[in-house]
Amino acid sequence: MGKNKNIFVKIDDYRWMIPKGYKPGMRVPGIIYAKEKMLPEIVEDGAHEQVANAATLPGIVKASLAMPDIHYGYGLPIGGVVATNIAEDGVITPGGVGFDINCGVRLLRSDLTLAEVENRLEPLTDMVFSMVPSGVGSSGNIKLSRQERKAVVRKGARWAVEKGYGVSEDLERLESGGAIPGADPDLVSDRAYERGKDQLGTLGSGNHFLEIQVVDEIYNAKLAERLGLFRGQITVMIHTGSRGFGHQVCTDYLRVMEKALKKYGINVPDRQLACAPYNSPEGQEYLAAMACAANFAWANRQIIAHLVREAFERVLGKSWEELGMFTVYDVAHNIVKIEEHTVSGSKMKLAVHRKGATRAFPPGHPELPEEYRTTGQPVIIPGDMGRASFVLCGTEKAMEETFGSTCHGAGRVMSRNQAKKAARGRDIAAEMEKRGIIVRASSRRTLYEEIPDAYKDVSEVVDVVHKAGIARLVAKMRPLGVVKG
Repeated sequence: MGKNKNIFVKIDDYRWMIPKGYKPGMRVPGIIYAKEKMLPEIVEDGAHEQVANAATLPGIVKASLAMPDIHYGYGLPIGGVVATNIAEDGVITPGGVGFDINCGVRLLRSDLTLAEVENRLEPLTDMVFSMVPSGVGSSGNIKLSRQERKAVVRKGARWAVEKGYGVSEDLERLESGGAIPGADPDLVSDRAYERGKDQLGTLGSGNHFLEIQVVDEIYNAKLAERLGLFRGQITVMIHTGSRGFGHQVCTDYLRVMEKALKKYGINVPDRQLACAPYNSPEGQEYLAAMACAANFAWANRQIIAHLVREAFERVLGKSWEELGMFTVYDVAHNIVKIEEHTVSGSKMKLAVHRKGATRAFPPGHPELPEEYRTTGQPVIIPGDMGRASFVLCGTEKAMEETFGSTCHGAGRVMSRNQAKKAARGRDIAAEMEKRGIIVRASSRRTLYEEIPDAYKDVSEVVDVVHKAGIARLVAKMRPLGVVKG
């Protein structure tokens, strides 16, 4: 392990501990899920320091955790999971959620096979690209009054269904039914409403994407069948979040939390982890505003799913129901939720912060839809646009070890600027075409920033969580047509 031996204590081949004594003020150890060969990159990135910093948060229980897609973020690393005991001195930190509140992924399945659409992939990709606005500052066709915008952030995906974007059956297959209760629209700033006013039904930019895929491999036939997946099947993955609305909510409440540090006498080694006690006005107000942004994101993905179905209908000349384009599941990546977990034999209510991490609840969990009670929660893990994405299922071991959490994607290994330098002079769209992948993007810059080389190999990442037992591999999807912002 070279120089890393002074940082990490090996637990097993897939778990590495940062001891409590690594940094002053650590209340719990840090635990990183990774292969040994991943550690040098994690250290070079500095993300392990953020794991240790988070271990100093008041009320933190068990450990400051990080998944194998870990990389440096704002406050908590992307891939970080932190849970605080709200019955004691547990805190809420916006840095443990991030700016893109409820960035998440939805997976649509279909009855279509690759053989049936192989010759229609280009028009399908073009139609999706034309119907779903993408790119920096992109705006959609949904124009709402201030009162309607407040209804969106209270109701989430249900608002979209009520307006004709999808069906109620979709809601049963969304995490939290597509809305967190307790959202208070009056705790969101005018600036946030202004930024989000035309962004419902839009993809945005950066790592957000919409992907037409084929199921390339089945690892667990029984679970795949229960999820409605089969080899050679066409699926669609939607990856986006709360756009400018959520970004502004985070920005606004980071200022609030910085003042709260002094007010409550809380010391943190990094001001990006500014926080307030769960029971404080600041903690409660952030949670209510964050719920608004999370609900905006679920409404956004619901509308985009509807637009994708319409695009397929136009190109293929059949209704989306005839095409079997039903929701498999929809997961949140950047969120804090109040959940009950068992820690050291005691049941506790915890504020579980997942930043670039996915719930992986086990079979039998009461929050799962009836049809997934025997499978465990579907876990949807996107990769980069040139390789693959995966579906897994949650496990009991995840509940025991990681507060029912697992990885959320591949994880970056290059900053956007580094990626642009690496891509200079290359024709990324042509490179993707040689791999049999059609790419449409609103800007060349996005393609440069999102080159496959900028990401870890997602196969390695999911291999860690599968072998560590905190998620179970079900299926692998290969990209065919990609829409980027």
